[in-house]
Amino acid sequence: MSTAAHTPELAVFSKDIKSMGLNPLWERTVSQKPGSPCVPNHWKWDDLRPQLLRSCDLIGTKDADRRVLMLENPQMPGSSFIANTLFTGLQIILPGEIAAAHRHTPNALRFVVEGEGAYTAVNGERVMISPGDFIVTPNWAWHDHGNIGTGPVVWMDGLDSAFTKFFGATFREDYPGETQPLYRTEGDSAAAFGSALLPVDYVQGGASPLLKYPYARTLEALHHLHKSQALHASHGVKLRYANPGNGKYPFPTMAAFMQFLPKGFEGKPWRTTENIVFNVAEGSGSVVIAGTRFAFSQHDIFVAPSWCDFAFRANEDCVIFSYSDRAAQEAMGFHRDDEL
Repeated sequence: MSTAAHTPELAVFSKDIKSMGLNPLWERTVSQKPGSPCVPNHWKWDDLRPQLLRSCDLIGTKDADRRVLMLENPQMPGSSFIANTLFTGLQIILPGEIAAAHRHTPNALRFVVEGEGAYTAVNGERVMISPGDFIVTPNWAWHDHGNIGTGPVVWMDGLDSAFTKFFGATFREDYPGETQPLYRTEGDSAAAFGSALLPVDYVQGGASPLLKYPYARTLEALHHLHKSQALHASHGVKLRYANPGNGKYPFPTMAAFMQFLPKGFEGKPWRTTENIVFNVAEGSGSVVIAGTRFAFSQHDIFVAPSWCDFAFRANEDCVIFSYSDRAAQEAMGFHRDDEL
């Protein structure tokens, strides 16, 4: 609204209608531009790991339910969110511990960071997990975790709980026992959905029915494509994890990716409406996000909020996992991206 239109009569009108729960559209202050209040941020593994181990001395899984350190955006303290639409946490479980069974409406993913000997059990099937594996936990699926190994295991949790909070649809239920009964043979989901085959009577659902996407297989695919195809100017070699039941993303709300950046790679800047969380599986380098340079190493985590341009440089061969809200944005017709 122009300055000339700010009349005393309009000011009185605006004041009068506020008590009725009304506000003039022409006085709105909500931004009509892309982006969010969130800012880029970088968490170094060298800082994170000691705090995770310290938490193990202070609280057990029975007291904490899940021993998780949440990564919060500096502009959203107390929110539990790393970006407007995404939750990110680091979970650590010690040998002999069990994270008790429960279920909730948010979808959850796990990206295994460090350690061997842990498992996750989802809807009656136990899956052993290793560093670099991408793990799917569909919403409202019973799940518990345990560590039958000899050392601590750490993974990154990614949830779409911001969506359930927005819709007022966050529900959670604890299982009556510490663990759920295992009524499916380990490897069932991989056999049924992990070989470009589907059970003849499979009914398409929401989240991916494949519980584990092994790192070794992903890495093999990335290296093969690096040898046979030209690099993308911004992403190097980048693959998205797919729901084998429908070819779409692993979750209706979240997309997940793995990319390979060969040593010396210098990517062109890229921006997207996605909020993206990155976790460095291997290698070191740097990323410039919205003008700020972050030097990263293995297991570091960083976030590129919506419409913040970013560009990678690889000091050595890098493999980087990421997840975003792209699935939800595409479903609603909001998604855009742009090479700068």
